[in-house]
Amino acid sequence: MKKTLFLFLLLLFTLSGRAQLPQITLKNIGGKEVNVSQLTTEGRPVIISFFATWCKPCLRELSAIHEVYEDWQAETGVKLVAVSIDEGATSLKVKPLAQSLDWQYEVLLDPNSDLKRALQVQLVPTVIVVDGKGHIVYRHSGYSEGSEEEIIAQVRKTLKR
Repeated sequence: MKKTLFLFLLLLFTLSGRAQLPQITLKNIGGKEVNVSQLTTEGRPVIISFFATWCKPCLRELSAIHEVYEDWQAETGVKLVAVSIDEGATSLKVKPLAQSLDWQYEVLLDPNSDLKRALQVQLVPTVIVVDGKGHIVYRHSGYSEGSEEEIIAQVRKTLKR
């Protein structure tokens, strides 16, 4: 019975695509606390990109997005939040990396993997698109050149709902 209930709930969660952002507080690279559930307070879509400083595909993806981010913002009002999963000593590399690459998006630190676990992120890079009401509407793991086009397509689709 428990197994059946679990499978039903899992199926319902998967099919609904309406999971909410969790009530988790992380710090940004400036040390300010940010409640993740409040990322969509402006009612616009949010892209959450999980990355690590040691992950080359993550850095390629965030760099590709950086190239078009101003255009995306002008067109859709989307906000990108990069979430570092770096732990220990490597977490000290996040701020200098973001500054050296001139990222114009907010960078949050998840050194204990609280958000990563809550959103069931298994590997990096993982991108999640959240609608203006805080519902998760898209998820993608891995990166291949040009896959950022799928991300903005999902943002546009979200705006049409």
